[in-house]
Amino acid sequence: PTNSIGLLVNPNNQTTEASTRDLQAAARSVGQSTLVLNASREADFDAAFATLIHERAGAIMVSGDALFQNRRGRLVELAAQQKMPAIYGRREYPNIGGLMSYGASTLDQYRQSGLYVGRILKGVRPADLPVLQPTKFELVINLSRLDMVSPDSQASACLPSGRNST
Repeated sequence: PTNSIGLLVNPNNQTTEASTRDLQAAARSVGQSTLVLNASREADFDAAFATLIHERAGAIMVSGDALFQNRRGRLVELAAQQKMPAIYGRREYPNIGGLMSYGASTLDQYRQSGLYVGRILKGVRPADLPVLQPTKFELVINLSRLDMVSPDSQASACLPSGRNST
Protein backbone atom coordinates (compact mmCIF):
# COMPACT_ATOMS: atom_id res chain seq x y z
CA PRO A 1 0.00 0.00 0.00
CA THR A 2 1.08 3.56 -0.63
CA ASN A 3 0.77 6.67 1.50
CA SER A 4 -0.35 8.84 -1.41
CA ILE A 5 -3.90 10.11 -1.89
CA GLY A 6 -4.95 11.65 -5.19
CA LEU A 7 -6.96 14.88 -5.02
CA LEU A 8 -9.00 15.53 -8.17
CA VAL A 9 -9.66 19.27 -8.41
CA ASN A 10 -10.86 21.73 -11.02
CA PRO A 11 -8.24 24.50 -11.25
CA ASN A 12 -10.92 26.87 -12.58
CA ASN A 13 -12.94 26.63 -9.36
CA GLN A 14 -12.35 29.61 -7.05
CA THR A 15 -12.28 27.41 -3.94
CA THR A 16 -9.70 24.94 -5.27
CA GLU A 17 -6.60 26.60 -3.85
CA ALA A 18 -7.93 26.94 -0.31
CA SER A 19 -9.56 23.50 -0.20
CA THR A 20 -6.45 21.83 -1.65
CA ARG A 21 -4.29 23.48 0.99
CA ASP A 22 -6.67 22.27 3.74
CA LEU A 23 -6.79 18.73 2.36
CA GLN A 24 -3.00 18.55 2.05
CA ALA A 25 -2.61 19.69 5.67
CA ALA A 26 -5.12 17.09 6.84
CA ALA A 27 -3.35 14.34 4.89
CA ARG A 28 0.05 15.34 6.30
CA SER A 29 -1.35 15.22 9.83
CA VAL A 30 -2.02 11.49 9.40
CA GLY A 31 1.21 10.71 7.53
CA GLN A 32 -0.22 10.74 4.02
CA SER A 33 1.10 12.58 0.99
CA THR A 34 -1.11 14.00 -1.73
CA LEU A 35 -1.02 14.03 -5.48
CA VAL A 36 -3.04 16.94 -6.90
CA LEU A 37 -4.69 16.13 -10.21
CA ASN A 38 -6.21 18.96 -12.23
CA ALA A 39 -9.22 18.42 -14.48
CA SER A 40 -11.06 21.37 -16.00
CA ARG A 41 -13.00 19.30 -18.55
CA GLU A 42 -14.21 15.73 -18.87
CA ALA A 43 -11.47 14.97 -21.39
CA ASP A 44 -8.93 15.39 -18.53
CA PHE A 45 -10.38 12.54 -16.44
CA ASP A 46 -8.59 9.67 -18.21
CA ALA A 47 -5.19 11.36 -17.86
CA ALA A 48 -5.85 12.07 -14.17
CA PHE A 49 -6.62 8.41 -13.46
CA ALA A 50 -3.63 7.29 -15.54
CA THR A 51 -1.43 9.50 -13.35
CA LEU A 52 -2.96 7.96 -10.22
CA ILE A 53 -2.04 4.50 -11.44
CA HIS A 54 1.44 5.52 -12.63
CA GLU A 55 2.20 7.21 -9.30
CA ARG A 56 0.71 4.25 -7.38
CA ALA A 57 -1.74 6.34 -5.37
CA GLY A 58 -3.73 4.34 -2.87
CA ALA A 59 -7.00 6.27 -3.23
CA ILE A 60 -8.60 9.35 -4.72
CA MET A 61 -10.70 12.13 -3.24
CA VAL A 62 -12.89 13.97 -5.74
CA SER A 63 -13.45 17.60 -4.76
CA GLY A 64 -16.85 19.22 -4.85
CA ASP A 65 -17.21 20.86 -8.25
CA ALA A 66 -20.09 21.26 -10.69
CA LEU A 67 -18.07 19.59 -13.48
CA PHE A 68 -17.44 16.53 -11.34
CA GLN A 69 -21.01 16.39 -10.06
CA ASN A 70 -22.40 16.62 -13.60
CA ARG A 71 -20.01 13.91 -14.84
CA ARG A 72 -20.16 11.73 -11.72
CA GLY A 73 -21.08 8.62 -13.71
CA ARG A 74 -17.81 8.80 -15.64
CA LEU A 75 -15.76 9.37 -12.48
CA VAL A 76 -17.39 6.43 -10.71
CA GLU A 77 -16.79 4.29 -13.80
CA LEU A 78 -13.08 5.21 -13.95
CA ALA A 79 -12.58 4.49 -10.25
CA ALA A 80 -14.30 1.11 -10.64
CA GLN A 81 -12.24 0.19 -13.72
CA GLN A 82 -9.01 0.92 -11.85
CA LYS A 83 -10.28 -0.58 -8.56
CA MET A 84 -9.31 2.77 -7.03
CA PRO A 85 -10.94 3.51 -3.66
CA ALA A 86 -12.62 6.89 -4.00
CA ILE A 87 -14.42 9.29 -1.70
CA TYR A 88 -16.74 11.96 -2.97
CA GLY A 89 -18.48 14.92 -1.35
CA ARG A 90 -22.07 13.96 -2.16
CA ARG A 91 -24.19 10.86 -1.63
CA GLU A 92 -25.16 10.73 -5.31
CA TYR A 93 -21.81 9.08 -6.08
CA PRO A 94 -22.23 5.93 -3.93
CA ASN A 95 -25.87 5.83 -5.00
CA ILE A 96 -24.65 5.13 -8.57
CA GLY A 97 -21.83 2.77 -7.66
CA GLY A 98 -19.08 4.84 -6.05
CA LEU A 99 -17.40 3.54 -2.91
CA MET A 100 -18.18 6.27 -0.38
CA SER A 101 -19.03 9.89 0.25
CA TYR A 102 -18.80 12.32 3.12
CA GLY A 103 -20.33 15.76 3.04
CA ALA A 104 -23.11 18.09 4.04
CA SER A 105 -26.60 16.62 3.77
CA THR A 106 -28.17 17.94 0.58
CA LEU A 107 -31.64 17.20 1.93
CA ASP A 108 -30.92 19.26 5.06
CA GLN A 109 -29.56 22.12 2.94
CA TYR A 110 -32.77 22.12 0.88
CA ARG A 111 -34.79 22.13 4.11
CA GLN A 112 -32.80 25.11 5.41
CA SER A 113 -33.33 26.93 2.10
CA GLY A 114 -37.07 26.35 2.38
CA LEU A 115 -37.08 27.77 5.90
CA TYR A 116 -35.26 30.87 4.64
CA VAL A 117 -37.78 31.34 1.83
CA GLY A 118 -40.63 30.92 4.32
CA ARG A 119 -39.19 33.59 6.60
CA ILE A 120 -38.71 35.98 3.68
CA LEU A 121 -42.29 35.40 2.52
CA LYS A 122 -43.43 36.25 6.06
CA GLY A 123 -41.69 39.64 5.79
CA VAL A 124 -38.22 39.10 7.27
CA ARG A 125 -35.63 41.08 5.34
CA PRO A 126 -32.99 38.79 3.79
CA ALA A 127 -30.26 41.02 5.25
CA ASP A 128 -31.60 40.21 8.73
CA LEU A 129 -31.25 36.45 8.27
CA PRO A 130 -28.11 34.80 9.63
CA VAL A 131 -25.66 33.05 7.34
CA LEU A 132 -25.85 29.35 8.16
CA GLN A 133 -23.19 26.70 7.75
CA PRO A 134 -24.14 23.05 7.24
CA THR A 135 -24.68 21.24 10.52
CA LYS A 136 -25.72 17.82 9.29
CA PHE A 137 -23.15 15.66 7.51
CA GLU A 138 -23.51 12.20 5.99
CA LEU A 139 -21.07 9.34 5.59
CA VAL A 140 -22.38 6.95 2.94
CA ILE A 141 -20.57 3.66 2.25
CA ASN A 142 -21.63 1.52 -0.69
CA LEU A 143 -21.12 -1.94 0.81
CA SER A 144 -21.34 -3.58 -2.62
CA ARG A 145 -18.11 -1.76 -3.61
CA LEU A 146 -15.93 -2.88 -0.72
CA ASP A 147 -13.98 -4.96 -3.24
CA MET A 148 -12.10 -1.73 -4.02
CA VAL A 149 -10.48 -1.77 -0.57
CA SER A 150 -7.61 -4.16 -0.03
CA PRO A 151 -8.06 -6.24 3.16
CA ASP A 152 -4.53 -5.30 4.29
CA SER A 153 -4.94 -1.55 3.76
CA GLN A 154 -5.29 0.99 6.55
CA ALA A 155 -8.76 1.85 5.23
CA SER A 156 -10.03 -1.68 5.86
CA ALA A 157 -9.76 -1.10 9.63
CA CYS A 158 -12.49 1.54 9.34
CA LEU A 159 -14.96 -0.72 7.57
CA PRO A 160 -17.74 -2.87 9.03
CA SER A 161 -16.53 -5.81 11.09
CA GLY A 162 -15.72 -8.97 9.22
CA ARG A 163 -14.35 -7.09 6.21
CA ASN A 164 -10.72 -7.12 7.31
CA SER A 165 -10.57 -10.85 7.82
CA THR A 166 -8.99 -12.82 4.96
